[in-house]
Amino acid sequence: MNLPISIPISIVLTAALLATATYANDPYEYRPASRDGIGKFYMGREISHVMGHQAAPWLERKGRERTERTDLLIKHLPLEDDFIVADIGAGTGYFSFPVASRVPTGEVIAVDIQQEMLDIIEARSKNHTSNIRTVLGSPTSPNLPENGVDLAFIVDAYHEFSHPLEMGQALFRALKPGGQLVLIEYRGEDPQVPIKPLHKMTQAQAKKEMQALGLVWETTKRFLPQQHFMIFTKPL
Repeated sequence: MNLPISIPISIVLTAALLATATYANDPYEYRPASRDGIGKFYMGREISHVMGHQAAPWLERKGRERTERTDLLIKHLPLEDDFIVADIGAGTGYFSFPVASRVPTGEVIAVDIQQEMLDIIEARSKNHTSNIRTVLGSPTSPNLPENGVDLAFIVDAYHEFSHPLEMGQALFRALKPGGQLVLIEYRGEDPQVPIKPLHKMTQAQAKKEMQALGLVWETTKRFLPQQHFMIFTKPL
């Protein structure tokens, strides 16, 4: 290898060591990033890039309900009229608004780490009588009160969390005892699902990561064309 004489060999060697590394008390591993990932691995899974607010129109794309049966997804969420529901990674509120109609005496908390996404939801809320509240989260927390959420759901976003352990722990604390997390991810086991590999998850991987949080797997339902519908419960 020919190196520019201005770069000390010690710096090059240090960079090479850091390219694949783990650190004490760090649950993550760091390796050279793949095309669609950030080079940060959790339980063997590389975390994908985050979809920025610039791609918000993709969330509202024409035909999404037909191809993904989002109507069935909403219908099968285990909700009661007075539930406090957290839509984690709410984006444009694609799910927040119809879910709000299913909890007429409850509330939907739309959480996102991008204020631009929350601005879209707030603008839409002005034209609706809705029980939706927006909360700006961080990469490590949804910023929700402890034991205050009956049900949380994450649709096609968990694989992008840059700190899945910390975010998951904070979400676990936000759930009431007996509260549930519904995790929706494109099926990583199915090569026919036309989604980039890092934007899919296998059921086995999801169960492993949720178990690390203390959540108990209840069931995985197969009624969506492309996605897992996985339900996890916080023990009483």
